Amino acid sequence: MDLNADLGEAFGVWSMGDDAAMLAQVSSANIACGFHAGDPQSMRTTAGNAASAGVAIGAHVAYRDLAGFGRRFVDAHPDELSADVYYQLCALDGMARAAGEQVRYVKPHGALYHACHDHRPHAAAVVEAMTLFAEATGRRLPLLLAPGALAHDLAAERGFATPKEVFADRGYNPDGTLVSRRAPGAVITDVPIVVEAMQRFVEEGTIIAIDGTVIPMEAESICLHGDTPGAVAMAESVRAALAGTGANIVSFA
Repeated sequence: MDLNADLGEAFGVWSMGDDAAMLAQVSSANIACGFHAGDPQSMRTTAGNAASAGVAIGAHVAYRDLAGFGRRFVDAHPDELSADVYYQLCALDGMARAAGEQVRYVKPHGALYHACHDHRPHAAAVVEAMTLFAEATGRRLPLLLAPGALAHDLAAERGFATPKEVFADRGYNPDGTLVSRRAPGAVITDVPIVVEAMQRFVEEGTIIAIDGTVIPMEAESICLHGDTPGAVAMAESVRAALAGTGANIVSFA
């Protein structure tokens, strides 16, 4: 089982989360590429630290929305969005290469992540950017998203791997979508509850929605947000609990 976390979300003098501590717990790092958070220095530092820790580097691409932390839908033309995503991929890959590594996968962030689920023009734009990257580098990167994402279908048609993830610290609606961050129950900070949920997921393949609905869930990765209150303690507890079930923590990438 893979554990991934959103990292490198500093910007200038502003910092977020304890990236060094999170890198000791996860197997994949979704590194901000400068559009929702991150800057050249944070990208280079985080990519270097991930490489040193043996953690797979993923491009956490986003809408061009620093003020909204990438959590607002941006009605960009698909050609513009494709160029933006391609730009982010290339920028982070350059930083990773400077550290002796390379980008291993793609994970959209925030509103773009949700758009990849059901917004065909923007889902297609993300896949088009990945195709451009593959043509330029000869590397076809996996696309990490939630189960049922439209972008996964489009990516699979072009031969990209489509690993799926489940969120440890987010609430789920009965239909398997995430509870909006504007609604109660969106973010779960109670560590024992998160640990119990992830043990159940690993052992039974199910998630419990906020109304008690049991949701079957297939995924190869568990996401732990680096900006959730108590993120490091939560990551340590989840990793220890999964190890107790016999799960091997290793990146899908």
